[in-house]
Amino acid sequence: QVHLVESGGGLVQAGGSLRLSCAASGFPFSQYAMGWFRQGPGKEREFLAAISLGGISTEYADSVKGRFTISRANAQNTVWLQMNSLKPEDTAVYYCNRGINTLRLRSSGVLNSWGQGTQVTVSS
Repeated sequence: QVHLVESGGGLVQAGGSLRLSCAASGFPFSQYAMGWFRQGPGKEREFLAAISLGGISTEYADSVKGRFTISRANAQNTVWLQMNSLKPEDTAVYYCNRGINTLRLRSSGVLNSWGQGTQVTVSS
């Protein structure tokens, strides 16, 4: 059974940083692209970032490019999202998911149902 467990969220002031983690199990992690998404209050879930199987290729939404960095460690079955220069509009529940490739993830082509996510709140 596939499990994706997000953690690392919290309350941070604008301009601050957080590092989110996603621990994956139940599937061959190194054979899938991984992505991060978020859903803000009253908004639809949106794509943020994706990383290829080996971590060579990445994709970012324009809203986070230059501020967020996605990375992965296949030996640890973990993907991270380093978030810098956070803004109040980054307030949302953040989720990870897997996909066939980064382009599919960019169009929200995910393979699993959504987990609990981790709440990020950015105060002004």
